[in-house]
Amino acid sequence: MTLKKLSIGFTFLMLFSFTTANAQTDDKLSIGLSLNQDAFFGFNPMMTGAYELSDTSAFTFYGIQWGGGSAGASWGQWTEFGLGYNFTVGDFDINPQLGFTMGSLLSSGAQGPGVIGDGIVPNLTVNHGSDKLEGQFYIGYYAALADETTAGQATNNYVHYWANLGYKVSPFFSFGAHIEELFLSGGDVNGGGSLDRVDGYFWAGPYVQFQKNNAGLRFSFGGNLADEDERFATNDFYRLTFFISL
Repeated sequence: MTLKKLSIGFTFLMLFSFTTANAQTDDKLSIGLSLNQDAFFGFNPMMTGAYELSDTSAFTFYGIQWGGGSAGASWGQWTEFGLGYNFTVGDFDINPQLGFTMGSLLSSGAQGPGVIGDGIVPNLTVNHGSDKLEGQFYIGYYAALADETTAGQATNNYVHYWANLGYKVSPFFSFGAHIEELFLSGGDVNGGGSLDRVDGYFWAGPYVQFQKNNAGLRFSFGGNLADEDERFATNDFYRLTFFISL
């Protein structure tokens, strides 16, 4: 059985499990929307959702409209959708998910038309929240699920991760530090051979956040610490996020 068939089967299994769960009520569903813009990916709004299964577990889903970013329309209007399961341990929410991309970035190195099943994205998000501290860790592996390459083109696989930790000065204001890295981990060249690892960016810097109840904004900024002679992203680090939880 191919990887694509396995991934599609997993998706239907998650949907079946969700629809056959116990009686559903609206107060068990929470939705979050973040409008993000950064120096590499451009405008990339994200919506997340969680349906409570118990006091410590939830079915989760998310969608990201990656859009054009630095590469413009050549990414094939890159889009990501995923499902997962969140469980709470103390002050930590641990959320493994499985995502799928539509577009051309992974399946043809952003050199062709967008396709369904462009890539598969196993990923993990860990959130921390306490009276005085806030933090998040994310790691995702973006692997080509389809091969739409022609001669000389290559599929692309990426690793993307970040970590941040902040201090809550008050319910209104918090600040902290953020690190983030994106790198090409490899890929297969049409006609033979494979790609080596190539650094994209390694961002590091502070952030400030202002929040009232379930809405707010965060501004992060800093430098790109990846080797200037080897990285494929030259931008400094800056990101602005507007967020709201429903």
